[in-house]
Amino acid sequence: MTGNTVLVTGGATGIGRSMAKYLLERGNTVIICGRREQRLAQAAKELPGLHTFRCDVADPDDRAALAKYVGENFPKINVLVNNAGIQRDIDLSKGPADLAGGDIEIGINLEAPIYLSTLFTPLLAGKANATIVNVSSALAFMVERAARCPIYCASKAGLHAFSIAQRIQLAPLGIRVVEIIPPMVESELNMESRIKRNMVTSPFMMGSDEFVEKAFAKMERGEEEIRIEMQRK
Repeated sequence: MTGNTVLVTGGATGIGRSMAKYLLERGNTVIICGRREQRLAQAAKELPGLHTFRCDVADPDDRAALAKYVGENFPKINVLVNNAGIQRDIDLSKGPADLAGGDIEIGINLEAPIYLSTLFTPLLAGKANATIVNVSSALAFMVERAARCPIYCASKAGLHAFSIAQRIQLAPLGIRVVEIIPPMVESELNMESRIKRNMVTSPFMMGSDEFVEKAFAKMERGEEEIRIEMQRK
């Protein structure tokens, strides 16, 4: 968990920021990307040594620019963390009306990790400790608990399936594929819905720093499908 060069998508807030902090503290070179310049600047100010790059991972041109930037400026890159994600409440009873923007969820949660992985595979192949980390969600397996956000659940279930296939295909290249499956974690994910449901905080919600510590400890022990159970505070 030290001496690596790591790119974390969606690294300015929530789980991604906690990952960046954890990795920086252990002597890694860390690059984060995100859509909001202000949040990237704030993260860089709070985490000295952090490198940032503005990128909308749902945009094919931005993904290509990100891979080019990292390849040229951080040629030792050996870890990609596909963390960026969004979640929206969608009422399927309204027909297509409420689906507007659903394609953005698919683009960020599923399409981006797929295409970023293929862009970065040539950069990772042959490197020591080469790893791709995909952050999915416990809701991929417990849809009944979050039927209000069906596209999110479906996209994370798709990322789970992709991670399995990716692990098998990239093993001959020496690239390890790890899937991290978070429970309910304190973050800005779907904050509008959390406020509406009075769920900004919860006895069942884990702090992002605590979650990352537990997840990375399991990854260091060699686990490749990492689940962290929720525990009441």
